[in-house]
Order: sequence, then C-alpha cells, then structure tokens
Amino acid sequence: MTDNNKKKIMNLPNILTLSRMFMIPVFILFFYLSFTSHYIVALAVFIIASLTDLLDGMIARKYNLVTNMGKFLDPIADKVLVLSAFVVFLTVPDIFAGYLDSWAMIVAGAGVVIILAREIIVSGFRLVASDAGCVIAADIFGKYKTVTQDASIIVLLFGAGLAEFIEGQLVEIINYIGLALFGLAVILTVISGANYIIKNIDVLKQ
Repeated sequence: MTDNNKKKIMNLPNILTLSRMFMIPVFILFFYLSFTSHYIVALAVFIIASLTDLLDGMIARKYNLVTNMGKFLDPIADKVLVLSAFVVFLTVPDIFAGYLDSWAMIVAGAGVVIILAREIIVSGFRLVASDAGCVIAADIFGKYKTVTQDASIIVLLFGAGLAEFIEGQLVEIINYIGLALFGLAVILTVISGANYIIKNIDVLKQ
C-alpha cells in the first residue's frame, strides 16, 4: 500500500469512526461501574460517540474523503453502539420496567430483538444487492429510526442517572418519555426494514 493510500484511509472521518468503535466498550464499562453518576458518565460517552457519527459523514462528504473503509466501518459502528446500549439496558430492569409491571421487560426484549433482526436482514439484503450490482441508499424512515433510537437511549439513560439523585414524578415522567421513544423506534424500525425490501424486491428476483 502506498503512503498516499495510507493517508487516504486514515483520514479524519475514518479516525472519528474508529474512535466511536473504541468508545463502545468505554460506554459499557461506565454503564456497569458502581459509583454515583456512572449512568451520567455513560450518557456523556454515548452522546460524544453519536456526535462523531454526524461529524464523520459531514466531513467526508464536504472534503471528498469518502473511502471504502469508511463505508464499511461507519454503519457497523453505528449499529453496534445502539445495539450495545439496548442490550445492556435489558440487564437493568429499572430502565425498561422500573415503573411498570414485569411484562414490560418481555416487551422491551422483543423490541430489542426486532431492532437486531432488522439490522441483520437489511445488511444481508444490501450484500445481495451489492453482488447484483445495485446500490441501496438509506431511506427517510431509516433516518427517523436512527434519530428515535438515539433519542430513546439518551432519555432513558438520563432518567436512570437522575434517579440516582432524586425520586419522584419527574424521574417517572422522563422514563415514560424514553419508553415511548423506544416504542416509536421499534415501529420505525419495522417500517424502515419493510420499506427497504418492498422498494428493492426485484433484487431478490434476480
């Protein structure tokens, strides 16, 4: 590999993407560490990681720094970050079912499985499309899905962090808002996945 190619691969957008991947275990570490405000620290790590997602794409497009490495790593980093957050949430019942009955954990678990299944299905679908010479662009529902998933994680983590300091109706309301966003994210996940397949069903017929 030439020096120019190395410089192109290790450009700023790709460095930001790699930093997001390195922040995933840091996020999980602070989520589980037992000290006051550990949820708030985990929230800060998640927000910083999410911001790198906005920056790497914006910088890559603006300065023509798009690379195959970036195309490969960016969606993986995004999906693993979000899925890691939802999976660790399932290990702490207070986040998904703190103010509800135990059935809420079953519903939350099913929602996380739906999100995971959608990502696997769409990734496989894109692989098939790529082999067929087709490029499947992100749709508007996919963008809405990503925003609501990130928003639900942020609100739920903020509520969990706030609960370490205060009790009462405010914490409960924040938790309900986070759960509502999570429910909306699951719905948009289903719509987005179905839309990908329906709009590009001809790829499977080839």
